[in-house]
Amino acid sequence: MSDERNNIEVEESEVITLEFDDGGEVECEIMGVFDLNGKEYIALIPDDGTDDVYIYGYKEVGEDEFELVDIESDEEFEKAVEEFDKIMTEEE
Repeated sequence: MSDERNNIEVEESEVITLEFDDGGEVECEIMGVFDLNGKEYIALIPDDGTDDVYIYGYKEVGEDEFELVDIESDEEFEKAVEEFDKIMTEEE
């Protein structure tokens, strides 16, 4: 029996453009979506030459449409990053 929560789901390689408050933009590949404590999060890989991974809350708003949700709490963000790291370690 597999634990769905520990899998990052990726249907196909998709790219989205993030727009920042300062007017900057960066294209990001969607690495996948994962679940933690009943909430969904998305991992994005920016195409900016760094090894960064961006983690946001994820909310589906329609068929093939979603919103990125800022994670307001440092504690929630740290837990999401820990879960992401755990999943990546298990997939290696």
